[in-house]
Amino acid sequence: MKTFPDVIPVFPLSGVIYFPHTNLPLNIFEQRYLDLVSDAYKSNKYMGMVQPKKDNTIYEIGCLGKISDFQKIKDGRILINLTGVSRFKIISEIASKKLYREFKVEYKKFLNDTLTNEGNIDSFKLMEKVKVFFKRSGLLLNWREFEKLDQFQKINTLSMIAPITNEEKQKLLEAVTLKEKIQSLEKIISFYLHETNIYNQTIQ
Repeated sequence: MKTFPDVIPVFPLSGVIYFPHTNLPLNIFEQRYLDLVSDAYKSNKYMGMVQPKKDNTIYEIGCLGKISDFQKIKDGRILINLTGVSRFKIISEIASKKLYREFKVEYKKFLNDTLTNEGNIDSFKLMEKVKVFFKRSGLLLNWREFEKLDQFQKINTLSMIAPITNEEKQKLLEAVTLKEKIQSLEKIISFYLHETNIYNQTIQ
């Protein structure tokens, strides 16, 4: 089993829910996060992403990423790519004089995140609904390239890019197993399709 740092710098970013085995490009320009990214890159390249709540607190479940690309721009910005590694649970915040926040975290609920396969889980109904939902939402996806992904990557990618609320994406992030995630995503998309049908019937 891979081991990850117990204390990590965390970037709370609204509207961005990040999953293992996905890639997240980031344009860093605020000083505290320039410090965070620079320090992480010089250390072990690990940093966490979490979703802030409306009351300015943060969710306790986030995703650890590893910086896989790092570019300094002449205007002071840093462009990075994060590759999702594992979800974590926040235990406590670490007191620090740094501009950014650091937290003590644990990974024991999400040991399967380092795997790419939890067995062949039936997701046929979900995929059929996803295609209809994406089409109705006007969201384009290269399905030919998408089909090249393994099931783990497919479900995490859909959870990340689907046009659903941040709270719903957070629920998917917190689903421990792939089976639970598939079931939750299907319920969420079924709800949206049902609402769309009602709307279509109303305007006819």
